[in-house]
Amino acid sequence: MGNERIGMIVWFHHMKNLKQLKKMGNFIYASKRMKYAVIYVDKADMKEIEKKVLRFPFVSNVEWSQKPFLNTEFENAKPDKAKQYDYKMGI
Repeated sequence: MGNERIGMIVWFHHMKNLKQLKKMGNFIYASKRMKYAVIYVDKADMKEIEKKVLRFPFVSNVEWSQKPFLNTEFENAKPDKAKQYDYKMGI
């Protein structure tokens, strides 16, 4: 299945420096208004990449995605019969 990956959220000051961030991993999205970018990196290299990214003068903060650490198994995940019928009808 390959290397396990994790999302990294990078907060920056200027959009013009995004080319440097694209070299760090798999660049997914950048918000011009909120000034952040989402990059996926290998989980094994996450600490080294974080140090490299924080050295850039235009980067203000780095956060990691919490999705791999969340429990996604829910109790009572059985669909309601009435709702299930509505979904099949296209309502």
